[in-house]
Amino acid sequence: MAGTDAPADADRTVFGRVLDVIGAFADSPEGGLTASAVAAATGLPMSTAHRLCRTLAEERVLERAPDGRYRVGIRLWELGLLAPRSQGLRQRALPFLEDLHEVTRQHVQLLVLDGPEVVVVERLSTRDAVVLAGRPGGRLPVHATSGGVVLLALADEATVAAVLARPMERFTPATITSEPMLRATLSLARRQGWIVLQDHLTPGSVSVAAPILGPRRQAVAAVSVIVDGGDGDRLVPAVLTTAKAIGRALAT
Repeated sequence: MAGTDAPADADRTVFGRVLDVIGAFADSPEGGLTASAVAAATGLPMSTAHRLCRTLAEERVLERAPDGRYRVGIRLWELGLLAPRSQGLRQRALPFLEDLHEVTRQHVQLLVLDGPEVVVVERLSTRDAVVLAGRPGGRLPVHATSGGVVLLALADEATVAAVLARPMERFTPATITSEPMLRATLSLARRQGWIVLQDHLTPGSVSVAAPILGPRRQAVAAVSVIVDGGDGDRLVPAVLTTAKAIGRALAT
């Protein structure tokens, strides 16, 4: 009956607004966001954004700094670590990522595909290395990252089509922004089993990635190394070895 649907619709509306507020922090600066910035990012009325931010801070989902800005709270971080897809993967992969980081002394990342983006599940960073876009727990565009390319190369056509249906933002002159260019790069990654991208997301950076295959040979994640220029091909053997080792660990 129509009368019984209204409360459910209202609940979904409130829940959707809460998710919008939390989602605004995915790519927020380290200093956090003001409630006004959250309103601008989500399109919510200013009063609604202020009220939801205060409520989420009271529940420790967000934290309110002395300057009035909000940041992701410890409770949300704890809940995120419980996600089965990232928890087991991160635990199994971390020893091998640490070995790769020790050998290369460069940024090492573990990424998973989520629609037209990749999520940074883990990142081991090096002081004074190239400046990176995004951060652990954040999202990066599939078309401009080596990890995204190797995962998309092994995804089904529906996933590829969904990426192509969206505008591909240009970050540098080298960024892939057309369907023919993306499909050619995906084909190369599929044939090789790895990819090297230079200057696609951050000027001066070279990114090398390989997919991590699960027990049924499906791509479950990707490992990448990002360096400040130079020859990325020299890192391919180490990245491939790490990806295969993580895949074997996931199968046990």
